[in-house]
Amino acid sequence: MEYHTLNKVIIEDRFSKQLTPIKSFLKDQGLEFDKNVEYTVAIYDGEKVIGTGSFDNKVLKCIAIDKNYRGMGISNKILSDLINEEYRRGNSHLFIYTKPKNYSIFNDLGFYKIEEVENKVILLENRSDGIEKFLQKISKRRINGKIVSALVMNCNPFTLGHKYLIEKASKESDIVHVFIVWEDKSEFPNDIRYKLVKKGIEHLDNVILHKGEDYIISSATFPSYFIKDKSEVSSIHSLLDVKIFGEYIAPVLGINKRYIGDEPLSNVTKNYNEVMKKTLPHYGVDVIEVHRICKDGEIISASNVRSLIKENKFDEIRNLVPDVTYEFLISDSAKLIINNIKNS
Repeated sequence: MEYHTLNKVIIEDRFSKQLTPIKSFLKDQGLEFDKNVEYTVAIYDGEKVIGTGSFDNKVLKCIAIDKNYRGMGISNKILSDLINEEYRRGNSHLFIYTKPKNYSIFNDLGFYKIEEVENKVILLENRSDGIEKFLQKISKRRINGKIVSALVMNCNPFTLGHKYLIEKASKESDIVHVFIVWEDKSEFPNDIRYKLVKKGIEHLDNVILHKGEDYIISSATFPSYFIKDKSEVSSIHSLLDVKIFGEYIAPVLGINKRYIGDEPLSNVTKNYNEVMKKTLPHYGVDVIEVHRICKDGEIISASNVRSLIKENKFDEIRNLVPDVTYEFLISDSAKLIINNIKNS
């Protein structure tokens, strides 16, 4: 069968009815359609879907070929289409999460392994030296010390709870590295979150602030379409992220402690903490779990701040966030963010 006898369909509306047969096709392949995709290419033989692929931001996903059409170069055609469209949108550094058994397929197409959770997931990127360049960059900010600690935070937005945890680590460490999750899936954009934290910790001279870039994995972008047992998703995501931190980031900066806040509210975060406590000591990193601070008997959390924004209760917010965050929230620069939260 020649490739030119087949038809290609492009879909850029995640609510399009054109996605219905693609979802059915993926289900037949033992996969699910990821609801967050923003671009999909499907190959049809007549009325029948025989291959598809999608992406969400810089992550390629939902790639599958009918077993009767494999070996015809269709996966290469689909991947080329996705990559070309990513490049057109300005995304040149791309990632794929897939089953480990698919590694050779994507490696032949120019993707390289970063890390793997055995028999569950493998993370690939389209640069053979991608993570090495990231490590070279952050290594320039290494300062040796007896106790070198790290925190990974989203700060959506930066609260007094975040500030307390960073200050505690600062008091108990020689050097502290703070990584801000960089994937832009939060109500507060990554550059705003970074600036608020930077301003809020400028009094701490032993704290080094980093942009997490592509190697601090957010649960918001971790795909689960190929994981059958959904109860495993949180643990698999957590283990992949923690292994990248322990294998790559901790050694290059000499990190030997990681501070975390305890989590009585979110089962996902609580599970992530348990994975860290179990895994990171194998990399020589002790996990320090700190009780989160409260206000009026309630834990200070970014989600609570966002709820108060939605309810327009800024007097209550003032008691939960540093001055830098409150000043931003009442400024003109925050109006769009606040309106989006209120209308969500």
